[in-house]
Amino acid sequence: MEKGIWVFAILVFCCLVSEIDGVGVEQNRQVLRFRGSASEAFEDDPVGRLKVFVYELPSKYNVDRLKKDPRCLTHMFAAEIFMHRFLLSSPVRTLVPEEADWFYVPVYPTCDLTKQGLPLPFQSPRMMRSAVQLVASEWPYWNRTEGADHFFVVPHDFGACFHYQGEIAIKRGILPLLRRATLVQTFGQKNHVCLKEGSIVIPPYASAKRMHAHLLPPDIPRSIFIYFRGLLHDSVNDPEGCYYARGVRTSLWLNFKNNPIFDISTEHPSTYYEDMQRAVFCLCPLGWAPWSPRLVEAVVFGCIPVIIADDIVLPFADTIPWTDIAVFVAEKDIVKLDTILTSMPSEDILRKQRLIANPLIKLSLSFSQPSLPGDAFHQVLNGLARKLPHGSSVYLEPGEKVLDWSAGPVEDTYPWSQ
Repeated sequence: MEKGIWVFAILVFCCLVSEIDGVGVEQNRQVLRFRGSASEAFEDDPVGRLKVFVYELPSKYNVDRLKKDPRCLTHMFAAEIFMHRFLLSSPVRTLVPEEADWFYVPVYPTCDLTKQGLPLPFQSPRMMRSAVQLVASEWPYWNRTEGADHFFVVPHDFGACFHYQGEIAIKRGILPLLRRATLVQTFGQKNHVCLKEGSIVIPPYASAKRMHAHLLPPDIPRSIFIYFRGLLHDSVNDPEGCYYARGVRTSLWLNFKNNPIFDISTEHPSTYYEDMQRAVFCLCPLGWAPWSPRLVEAVVFGCIPVIIADDIVLPFADTIPWTDIAVFVAEKDIVKLDTILTSMPSEDILRKQRLIANPLIKLSLSFSQPSLPGDAFHQVLNGLARKLPHGSSVYLEPGEKVLDWSAGPVEDTYPWSQ
């Protein structure tokens, strides 16, 4: 009986939080401030601060792959496609390579999907190697720096390590030919071999149009306290449960599947987006990699993300005040998750809800169609602009070589064909 009363109290509190939040966002927006200069960073304009040259590669490296499998437009790695499209019409694009600050190589390495819609990374290294060889032989700009003023979008689970299993990705390491380039990648984990220093960490792709189609009125009560939908055990790739999510998701299920304040399941209901808008906390545990699209979805729907992924490097961390809008729980503390969240002071929850309601935060995580000032595309460009001007160490002496073209697994050197 006491447990039932306690649960009821939690739900009443959730509703109260939602009501206060819905009424108070506009009233409090003027007094709530982010730490540091985050507000100014959201509004940075990359136009006039950098120029990007977009290589015109044969279509087999990009658009032909999309024609072969249009599902690439909707999966969580689609940023590589939309970034290409955006840059082709962006005012930062220059058609004069001699005046470019950055060179962009438009390759779609994740647009190779299984029947289930999962990306196959096994050809990606050969494909990238082929593209770099072409760029280096057809244009003079790569050889001046061996790619140090070039950038690639590599939104694989482990970026340019090109594998979805952490241990194998670590053994492979970043593709040697990309080790001087700037990588725009969704993967981010501190002190990890697959996160190159200077990389720009971006959010995974989640369709802004689709999410906005499911928006509920802002006064809908948040009657779910803790919400999660997703894979809890990868029986195909990790049947013994030793590696997937480092055991976090298995522990989540075993400890809280019968806890009434948790709404967790492997099922993905048609009301998934609506449910997130009815929840106070949305769990964002690591999977094979530390991140997932639910981080973006939670922010867009005003559900406080609970990030359970040790040493994660979050997207646009120099702009988005993640410590203010999210809750971080160490992987070892997963068994105490109920206590951690139920003991949070209500004023802390209210503040996070009000901050996460800021439209600038939501926009910065969205690959808008069409693009809007301040969205994820512009945050990438701002990241590139902040890395300018290039230092003298970027440019090599005539005939100087740094990269080892023969490094890496021997199978990566095999010829690539579509």
